[in-house]
Amino acid sequence: MARFVWYITKRVLNYIVMIFVATSLTYFLACTFMNPRSNYESKTPRPPQESIEASLDKANLNDRTPIFERYQRWLGDVLQGNWGLTPDGGSVNDEIASRIPASVQLMLLSTILSIVIGVSLGVYTAQRQYQWQDRFWSGLASVFLVIPTVVLAILVVFIAIEINNATGMRIFYVTGLSSYEGNDLWLEFIDLMQHLFLPTVVLTIISSVSYHLNQRTYLLDEMHADYVRTARAKGLTKKQAIRKHALRASLIPTSVNVAFSIAGIFTGAVMTEKIFAIHGLGEYFVNCINDNNINGAVAVAAFSGVCTLAGALLADLFAAALDPRIKMS
Repeated sequence: MARFVWYITKRVLNYIVMIFVATSLTYFLACTFMNPRSNYESKTPRPPQESIEASLDKANLNDRTPIFERYQRWLGDVLQGNWGLTPDGGSVNDEIASRIPASVQLMLLSTILSIVIGVSLGVYTAQRQYQWQDRFWSGLASVFLVIPTVVLAILVVFIAIEINNATGMRIFYVTGLSSYEGNDLWLEFIDLMQHLFLPTVVLTIISSVSYHLNQRTYLLDEMHADYVRTARAKGLTKKQAIRKHALRASLIPTSVNVAFSIAGIFTGAVMTEKIFAIHGLGEYFVNCINDNNINGAVAVAAFSGVCTLAGALLADLFAAALDPRIKMS
């Protein structure tokens, strides 16, 4: 237990240093390539120069202030939990806090479904290699693999609209996450599901295809390994050898992929959020770049980095749990 605690502590400390360095570099890059001043100078009528300078100074975005002086002020604010202001004077903390729940609502269900469906299909088709089931599901996965997200989303929306028109009812909603304004929790839940159904279908298809093909490949590699053949030579049936030996080993790389998908749950899916008008972190990050929102872009990048490194830590733990030969040292 002491070794395990030391391992976790050491990794967390390493990750903190990595996040600090990466976030600082992101801040310098954002300050170099974004120009918040243009947000004010492009307005009609153009604000007085004194007003522009005062607004930029208040948000710590004035390019006429030395960059290291701005960085020092920004770092002091971040260490206090304040990610700064947008060029319009809004709070980055408030904007991100309002968008994280939207991304989680959008991504959580689709991530769980894609893992369960994709891994299950991968195991199913690997055990039926070259049979019609394998050819059908693998061929279907290959088709969805090459279809762009935008095209798939538009196709799903078109089908949903046709169903709505055919039934004369609004079964599916195409945009947003909610439209119900009452106090009935059951009706509120139904409304949420009606809004989430279409983007969940799109994201589940896209993600499950990857899990399916990867799990199939991993399991096929393990099924033909020497230790599996040895297990069968000792009297185990094919299914027993797969279940007791090959499947466990093949789940190790899959668990790594699953752990790293945690970042996607919180940071959202940019294209899907745009198409379905869901205001999550993915859309917010794109808007930050378009709007020269330096502090917002850096905050999202830092949050994504934290989620990714948390996924890396979980991946190590999953691998150690699945393979007893891996030691925490």
